[in-house]
Amino acid sequence: MNTIDLLKPAPGLRVLISGAAAGIGAAIAQAFLEVGAHVYICDVDPVAVDKAARRHPRLHTGIADVADREQVERIIDDARTKLGGLDILVNNAGIAGPTGAVEDIDAEQWERTISTNLNSQYYFLRKAVPVLKETSDNPCIIAMASVAGRLGYPFRTPYAATKWAIVGLVKSLAIELGPSNVRVNAILPGVVEGERMDRVISARAEALGISFDQMKEEYLEKISLRRMVTVHDVAAMTLFLASPAGRNISGQAISVDGNVEYL
Repeated sequence: MNTIDLLKPAPGLRVLISGAAAGIGAAIAQAFLEVGAHVYICDVDPVAVDKAARRHPRLHTGIADVADREQVERIIDDARTKLGGLDILVNNAGIAGPTGAVEDIDAEQWERTISTNLNSQYYFLRKAVPVLKETSDNPCIIAMASVAGRLGYPFRTPYAATKWAIVGLVKSLAIELGPSNVRVNAILPGVVEGERMDRVISARAEALGISFDQMKEEYLEKISLRRMVTVHDVAAMTLFLASPAGRNISGQAISVDGNVEYL
């Protein structure tokens, strides 16, 4: 096999992606479909799921609140049945959580962020790992963390706490699952252009009492390349980690962020 072939994920991979009806997850799903994978996505938004299914007729879909363990278990059972097994798990689902000083953050919002961003990863892992151990086709787990999982993020403490925890989970699980030939990595997106990032910038601008444009410029000044990344940049890294070229990459937290220097 030559180097170029190593960069191509094997056709027919069976892929489950959480939170994938829009944004980064949708871009990852599309990328895997384009290389001939069989893809199952779930999302909490039934309207978005329906739109995704109509855009991609080959896509398998389910609706679930990933903070609910029973709903996650149902999704994994359904995905295993429809895909005939599982080779790749992309733990992508997450929410931005509240913005504000820690003493002002509502306890319910804190708990919701932890449940959606962190507990959900465990719920998927608990059920999916035994299935991944059954495949010999370069099985791997890719967890979506954030640049906020390697840098402090003032006024976004619930979000940052979950993303740091995901990195710890990945590094520990890579050691645990390595003897079973299951690789585990985290991707740390930086400032990803799009509606979600616009909402984050707007909320933080309000918390700090400055304009949206001023807050956006402050974000860009913190990035060495002075630009945001796109969902397709993140999807490309996901394909690489799932390809034969990534077969010896495990336990890593890989930033796709233009080198964010601080938050």
